Amino acid sequence: MSADQRSASPNLHDVEAPPLADEDQARADFYALFARLLLAPPDAALLAALAAAEPIAAVGEFALEDAWLKLTQAATVVDASAAADEFSALFISTGTPPLNPYGSFYLTGHLNDAPLAGLRHDLARLRLARAPGVGEFEDHLGTLCETMRVLIQGGPGMPPRGLAVQKAFFEAHIRPWYAACLADIAGAPDANFYRVVAGVVDAFLSIEAQAFAVLDTADPATDPIAA
Repeated sequence: MSADQRSASPNLHDVEAPPLADEDQARADFYALFARLLLAPPDAALLAALAAAEPIAAVGEFALEDAWLKLTQAATVVDASAAADEFSALFISTGTPPLNPYGSFYLTGHLNDAPLAGLRHDLARLRLARAPGVGEFEDHLGTLCETMRVLIQGGPGMPPRGLAVQKAFFEAHIRPWYAACLADIAGAPDANFYRVVAGVVDAFLSIEAQAFAVLDTADPATDPIAA
């Protein structure tokens, strides 16, 4: 993530950085995958990679293991054209699409509302912003997943941020509404492949929420995002 570009877009090029711990790299990889799937339909290469992916062994996290297995199995039976048609039916419309995976919509009932302004304020303090030409608002769930990846992994001109910053961002901008959004995706009549996507994203974000809930971020008077 380049501080000069001030970009929180999934269209970023990573730079070399000190290796992350295995757990943090796995978290960053999950966030990157979910950003990719929520912002655009999977192409044939991604579906093939998912179909060939190994099962995961998340100790004690059977919901994530099962949801991941279902995703890899679903990737073997859907083709890119069908996935693209499903994505369009769910998220794209000449009017109001059936699903609007934006924080403002779920928190206030309106797009581009006060929660988006608050998010943009926090992103500015983190020296991040939407890249030029990116159509989705910053409070799209896929874009928020990409922002979490950048906070964990870092990017051009920006080192990884600590758990206190990650927790503050997650608690403020993802946790209050992600479950309702993913439940709507999973329950949509046109959702087939994306019903499975919603299941694995929900399983993973639930683990993140539980982990952050017990994380001691030291001085409660300190604003981690501003630090």
